[in-house]
Amino acid sequence: MKHIFLGLILFSTSIQAGLSANVSFASDYIWRGMTQTDGSALQGGFDFKSESGFYLGMWGSNVNFNNGNGQELDRYMGYSFTQGPIGVDLGYIIYEYPDSNPNLEFEETYLGLNILEFGVTYAKGKDFAPNYVEYSYNRGNFRVAYGKYDNFGNNSTASYDLLCGSFTCSIGFYKFSDKEYNQDDDGLFLSISATL
Repeated sequence: MKHIFLGLILFSTSIQAGLSANVSFASDYIWRGMTQTDGSALQGGFDFKSESGFYLGMWGSNVNFNNGNGQELDRYMGYSFTQGPIGVDLGYIIYEYPDSNPNLEFEETYLGLNILEFGVTYAKGKDFAPNYVEYSYNRGNFRVAYGKYDNFGNNSTASYDLLCGSFTCSIGFYKFSDKEYNQDDDGLFLSISATL
């Protein structure tokens, strides 16, 4: 195992109707099976969701690219709804890295579909960003997912949540593989979260 992931959600509290905030601490920021920090990360954001299903928000984290410290700032908006056993989520997200090379910034349009416990999400990258698809299965507190980039490797995760008093604890496993670039990474992750 190359990484042990430990996340702590410090709070996620409603400020007023439809508006919430979240903060987290993690020993490593893993995104789609790849580390973004090679170390600890402090993360947080704000979200607004209307009763109609429209939402928007922003989220940030420290990152470490090319042996340098930097920041990631994501801004997103979309619309989601659930009708019986079917859920749909359509949105747009911008990934920005203010302290890093601006050429790293990219955008995606995404569409997510859930039917009962099964889900699929497709993200269409803009400009140089590759397209990404992820398939998932949720059963109670257990979740597995498999994701793949266009010509750029794939990743898989499995996790299980359980109550730890007033907190939610998670244990899981992730793996990333890219045969073209001979890249392989895997590890365990643990987390504890709280909602206030």
